[in-house]
Amino acid sequence: MVTILLTGFEPFGGDARNPSGEAVEHVVRAWDGPERLVPAILPVSFDAAAEQLRALIGEHDPQIVVASGLAGGRTQVTPERVAINLRDARIPDNAGAQPLDEPSVAGGPAAYFATLPVKAIAQAIREAGVPAAVSHTAGTFVCNHVMYVAADEASRRPGMRTGFVHVPWSADTAPADAPSLPARDIAHALRIAVRIAVDAPADAAVTAGTLH
Repeated sequence: MVTILLTGFEPFGGDARNPSGEAVEHVVRAWDGPERLVPAILPVSFDAAAEQLRALIGEHDPQIVVASGLAGGRTQVTPERVAINLRDARIPDNAGAQPLDEPSVAGGPAAYFATLPVKAIAQAIREAGVPAAVSHTAGTFVCNHVMYVAADEASRRPGMRTGFVHVPWSADTAPADAPSLPARDIAHALRIAVRIAVDAPADAAVTAGTLH
């Protein structure tokens, strides 16, 4: 049986809720696939998130890891194409850590590409009526760190594929005037991402590049 690890994040800073964690919980409640779906809500902490993620991978040995997090200000669901080996925090994480120009993994490669079919995922989400696009930057905060650590784990586990999906604010969690999507659309998009990750091991042969 295929095992999928699906993660979101706890609320960050002074926020009462995090749409990524809520979407994970919704997907798990509605999951009817034959695969084993393992959910986890990670702390918004560089060290603790990495430690928990590695422990989950060690315990469950998933074939697929779909991590998710909030990208406040974005208007679309955005599967990430690349994670860079950099922790450069503009603001402290929930544990008060604010690393400056540190690697996610000492001695690791400069970057890892997602091994999930990110173009196919974005395309399928759009076809379901939810705005989506491939992103080429996961930032340098905890989301990028988690994506990089998952890929680093996969580099030592043949057959394991990993990726990250950023989601915008949900309509009922967004600050005033912030772009958002309905919570049901975010959860639907995340479920599609999981389904495509399982069903489409090869990516779609379509462009997802940008000019800047």
